Amino acid sequence: MTAVAVSVEETCDVLVVGSGGAALVAALTAAAGGLDVIVAEKTEVLGGTTAISGAGIWVPANRHAREAGIDDSPEQALAYIRAAAPEGWAEEEDPLWQRFVAAAPAMLDFVEAATPLCFALSDDADPLLHLEGARRTGRMVSPRPLRRRVAGVLARRLRRPPLPHLFTYQEVRAADVFHHPVRAVLAHAHRLVWRLVTGRRGKGTALIAGLVAGCLANGCRFRLGAKATGLLTDAAGDVTGALVETGDARTTIRARRGVVLASGGFEWDAERLARHFPGPVDLVGSPHANTGDAHRMAEAVGARLARMDQANIAPAIPAVYDGRPHGFATFHHREPNAILVGPDGRRFANEYLFNLGEVLDARDPASGLPRHLPAFLVTDSRFFRRSPVIARFLRRAPGWVVTAATIEALAARISVPVEGLADTVARFNAFAATGQDLEFQREQDLLAPGGTDPGRMDRICRPPYAAMPFNRSFLGTKGGPRTDADGAVLRADGRRIGGLYAAGLAMANPFGTRAVGSGTTIGPNMTWGYVCGLSLVAGKPRPPLPDPPCDNSKDTPS
Repeated sequence: MTAVAVSVEETCDVLVVGSGGAALVAALTAAAGGLDVIVAEKTEVLGGTTAISGAGIWVPANRHAREAGIDDSPEQALAYIRAAAPEGWAEEEDPLWQRFVAAAPAMLDFVEAATPLCFALSDDADPLLHLEGARRTGRMVSPRPLRRRVAGVLARRLRRPPLPHLFTYQEVRAADVFHHPVRAVLAHAHRLVWRLVTGRRGKGTALIAGLVAGCLANGCRFRLGAKATGLLTDAAGDVTGALVETGDARTTIRARRGVVLASGGFEWDAERLARHFPGPVDLVGSPHANTGDAHRMAEAVGARLARMDQANIAPAIPAVYDGRPHGFATFHHREPNAILVGPDGRRFANEYLFNLGEVLDARDPASGLPRHLPAFLVTDSRFFRRSPVIARFLRRAPGWVVTAATIEALAARISVPVEGLADTVARFNAFAATGQDLEFQREQDLLAPGGTDPGRMDRICRPPYAAMPFNRSFLGTKGGPRTDADGAVLRADGRRIGGLYAAGLAMANPFGTRAVGSGTTIGPNMTWGYVCGLSLVAGKPRPPLPDPPCDNSKDTPS
């Protein structure tokens, strides 16, 4: 006998669909502005992709940089974004870029004022330093460690990362944890023990814990295991709420002010992913719930979808998360004795390119398929000794790494031309001997224009030789409903859909695949959540900044 679903009705001012960085900042902003907010999260845990991330956040002209004496401004950031953008994007995206550079510093101030979070600068440089407006430091921040229990009754419902966030983003960079894990642990032992004892965590765990705490303090109501399945509209086609399924209950949530779609990308929707990203795909590194719910709902009420061929494409290795296959993002392709080769067995890019994902996804105009795929990382036995953390992951993924006693035998095993691979390895070894890459200038240090770093190349010469797949892996797609500079979703004719907003990876991202810094996923996502929240409260003033500024930096025992 089939159980009859219970019908329930709820009312609020704002319904936010999703619980990652964009969603929670939208909810926090609306709630701090005096609105009644419901956050509907599809899974039983909070935080989305943000919770499992390193939480590097690109926020130009932020307060921390200013206090450190770093020269930056929204105008300089805008010049950099314009210079870095793909050709032809400015016509449609420039209004959104302008809103981003104006809103991002205010967003960070607001989050620090309305939550227990404090942020600290990282030493990251803008990766495209040769462009106008780039900065050597000051635009990247990440949260200081925070106790999970600040999230109160929801502390146990925070999404846990594949590896515990005991180190901060800055510590991982400074200690080179993936190459020297033991040394890193010993160097930070007192801090790590203190964090274990007190429940403090950094990175995405800290970020989501702090945002949830702020949302609860401002009266947000959370609904977990609540999947939004469709939007409600009135006679004029404006959005008035959503249908939400929770267990055996079907809830109609009516939202007086509007609905914010911030439920992530569509990378776990196999059909839609194949349609917009044809060709080889290796791994997906986001939560399995990112199946494009926002895209389907917005499309059903007349939204225009855009930038659907854009994504956060990053190197990854196989892992298991929540009992299912998962991509763990790494930089294993930047080992000095590793190269990338295409189906012809030859290199196709500088392996140190910041936006390497864009190269992997470069399409053939005739077929629409990626030009360089299937691709492989080729290395030798020293790779695994140099990267013990990577090696540990790979040992748990039987069949991912192919080995052979000779380069010729390796070429046969991965089905690339023997002559092509043998010639490529020989040429690369010659470049490594001289410290000059005559094909792709890999030795050039992009963060020090005019400088070189011969240490980026080492010969591939110690058998057994190894190869592993290096196709596209997705941390999140970046296409979705087209929005205006206020976060409002637009129809195909450019008119707004009343009451509907989108943020984060559920919107047509104005940066796309070509990032301008390590944190140009989370930084803009949080900012667009903030913009949506401001639009919903119609510009009501945000909470005052704390005086003195926030300080939760104590991270060692007294």
